[in-house]
Amino acid sequence: MTDFTTPSTIPLSIPDNLTLPQFILDTNHPARVTKRTLSSPWLIEDATGRGVGFEERVGSSQVGDRSFAHAFQVRHRVHGLANGLKLKYNVAEGQAVCLFTPNDIDFPILIWGIHRLGAIVTSANPAYSADELAYQLSTAKAVNLITHPDFLATAFAAAKKAGVPAERIIILDSAHPSRPSSSVPTIEEIIAYGLSQPTSFVERHLNPGEAKTKLAFLSFSSGTTGKPKAVAISHYAPIANIIQMAVHQEAKKEERIKPGDVALGALPFFHIYGLVVQMHFSIFCGMPLVVVPKFDYVRFLESLIKYRITHLFLVPPQIVLLCKHQATPKYDLNHVRFVMCGAAPLSAELTQEVIKVLPNAAIGQGYGMTETCTTVTMFSTKRKIAVFGSAGTPLPGTTLRVLKPDGTFGKVGEQGELLVHGPSNALRYANNAEATKETFMDGWVRTGDEVIIREDGEVFVELLKVRGFQVAPAELEGHILQHPDVADTCVIGILDDYSGELPMAYVVPRPEAAKRAAASPAESEKLKASIIKHVADHKAHFKRLAGGVEFIEVIPKNASGKLLRRVLRDRARESRKGQPKAKL
Repeated sequence: MTDFTTPSTIPLSIPDNLTLPQFILDTNHPARVTKRTLSSPWLIEDATGRGVGFEERVGSSQVGDRSFAHAFQVRHRVHGLANGLKLKYNVAEGQAVCLFTPNDIDFPILIWGIHRLGAIVTSANPAYSADELAYQLSTAKAVNLITHPDFLATAFAAAKKAGVPAERIIILDSAHPSRPSSSVPTIEEIIAYGLSQPTSFVERHLNPGEAKTKLAFLSFSSGTTGKPKAVAISHYAPIANIIQMAVHQEAKKEERIKPGDVALGALPFFHIYGLVVQMHFSIFCGMPLVVVPKFDYVRFLESLIKYRITHLFLVPPQIVLLCKHQATPKYDLNHVRFVMCGAAPLSAELTQEVIKVLPNAAIGQGYGMTETCTTVTMFSTKRKIAVFGSAGTPLPGTTLRVLKPDGTFGKVGEQGELLVHGPSNALRYANNAEATKETFMDGWVRTGDEVIIREDGEVFVELLKVRGFQVAPAELEGHILQHPDVADTCVIGILDDYSGELPMAYVVPRPEAAKRAAASPAESEKLKASIIKHVADHKAHFKRLAGGVEFIEVIPKNASGKLLRRVLRDRARESRKGQPKAKL
């Protein structure tokens, strides 16, 4: 049996008696760069430049080439929210509060205020329908629902279906200071009320080890079949992952993360990648986080310039835009120094393209999932540009195994399912013993992802096996995206008796190409042949698209941008029933 780890000379020292807000707001961990946390805003509202910092005092600071006057009030607002929720709604320990909103400057305040009461946070995708939201409210047994004014109608409908009283709905008002409805209280009112009253709650001080079992989040996994599952995450898990990443990135050395660095919060906070890596890790490392409610590419570019953003946490579709969008060359992005791409593998071709766009940036990938409370692997500080196609090396304190189809454990270079053991692993699926048994095994998480791990610890995720040769879908996707008529693509493997698997590409054509293909079957076949030739002319024979090309209107992705390959594999399987098997 081979266990894959990354040795570290720095002790992790993960506290097991703190809640997440106690760790972030009340303590100074040895891995943290504390001198910057009090001198700059923690959060900046993208549209207005409004900054929110640590404590209640008026100050000003420089972020990028802009000066910000702001009230330093994170702790102040967290206390006011917790006290207001307790006084007005009697939110109690162990109860869940649902956040149904896009990114907002008050999102972290909501999390930490709820946690101060010992309650649980469950964040929902604002794109959810009323039925989808009602399912999450019911599954999490939420007692309150906090939403954005734009989603109030859906919130009311879902609350009614789930049995959450309408009077327990609260709206965020930072984007809409004027109240849309006099009957719906606002977060600002709850905070003001809480600050005007004596403290009505006693914050729990956990016993040693209690943070490992006390629930902080019920985060719903995106799943590709069936309804999403509620992943039960303890306070210890995100704390551990933050420390692991800080040690892995050597934050204390102030090389990859320096004074004056600024991170962009464009990934959704309701998703685990945006929640733990983008939000909490950035704040822990002293980087102001510019909060972007909704991703719009041109506005994204403008924000990079406006705030002199240095650190980006992205997903492959955003990398594709950086490389292919016509607006990109209009902006000087030389100040960007760090890019981490997660949620799906990034091809060598796409990495080489983004290096040209961001020449001064350290660029690499990370891998994680909701069930591991985020990061499992991450590119290291030893390389400015990560190994092409690699998801990085294991974080300190994390152990990986490779489970082969025959039930034995793989060695270096052998392919199989990735198993993860580490301090940040989630506890279980809430109220779902059968699914828990399938995924969580004696401290290990079965990821369902196929990997190969090299001698140097570099991990390569999602590989096809064609005639015994390993083929990375991300490599083919990166190459296909260079075709002038391709807007997006996803490569899957289709089963074949002769070759084992054959690469097949689902392709979203660019608008003009889509019109040509729709107008004539002959043009459609011509375009498919052109894409197949584009791969065949530049790749080894076993990497050719022997499984064919199919056009699709949109590539299915989850909220973080991860390609939902299983959805397309199921679609391909259904469409090929009864057809003769392909051969090379």
